[in-house]
Amino acid sequence: MKQGTQGTAGTGTTGPVRVPPQVRAADADRGRNTAPGTGAARGEHAPAPLGLPEPQVERTRAADAVPKARGGRPPAEQPLPAPPAGHRARPVVQRASVRGQILDALRTALVTGELTPGEVYSAPVLGERFGVSATPVREAMQQLALEGAVEVVPNRGFRVVERGARELAELAEVRALIEVPVMLRLARTVPAERWAELRPVAEATVRAASTGCRATYAESDRTFHRAVLTLAGNEQLVQVADDLHRRAQWPLTGGPAARGRADLVADAAEHTALLDALITGDLDVVRTLVGEHFTGTS
Repeated sequence: MKQGTQGTAGTGTTGPVRVPPQVRAADADRGRNTAPGTGAARGEHAPAPLGLPEPQVERTRAADAVPKARGGRPPAEQPLPAPPAGHRARPVVQRASVRGQILDALRTALVTGELTPGEVYSAPVLGERFGVSATPVREAMQQLALEGAVEVVPNRGFRVVERGARELAELAEVRALIEVPVMLRLARTVPAERWAELRPVAEATVRAASTGCRATYAESDRTFHRAVLTLAGNEQLVQVADDLHRRAQWPLTGGPAARGRADLVADAAEHTALLDALITGDLDVVRTLVGEHFTGTS
């Protein structure tokens, strides 16, 4: 919950990021138009494996198999034959779904430090690690660029942004300006039974902290904050606060050792303490807890 500094990958992770390779054949074929090692010849940085499975892409030529009518137009679409009895249909994975999975995995790799600040990663090389084409990786990286996590390096790929303690302090200050007044207002206006409904969310952060996995805890931490701020009924506020919170969880460049399990557990305990104070209506305790949270003194 607090805005403590976070370092690069190391202490606290339970395992590598894993995303099941799910990709359409057309995307896969378009993404493999270079021989292995070509990216390095262009000066692209080949990242250390993110612990992802080797590519397992089912290659088909469905598009090539469809005959073209005169004028370049395909013939009228024919209905698909019925599957044989007992056949279990494979789930259809839309590209947006693949892009979302890749985006989630890259965000996790940022939190754990597997994507190193200052390093340049190319979409084709990362695509090989994930077992997908470069297209969904590039789209996910472009979203991370909008969020400020990476920056585009023309003809090379994407560089993970290097962040220092000053930026983390600035993020904490902005979050405090937004969230503290809202939390104090909610403490005075939201009834105790509504706060009690958030008990499972707070307890989930305790369980996440006990795993020692920073990525798991980071998501649970944001979920708790979103649940609290949602009570204000302002969706724009929730989105802005969530974006700031996510950025505050990225590791610092050359920062101290990564926060371990004990630090995460202490953070999670603040969630339950804050919720207890909100349920009982103890405004002094609420004011103290949220103040210490954003100043990083607890």
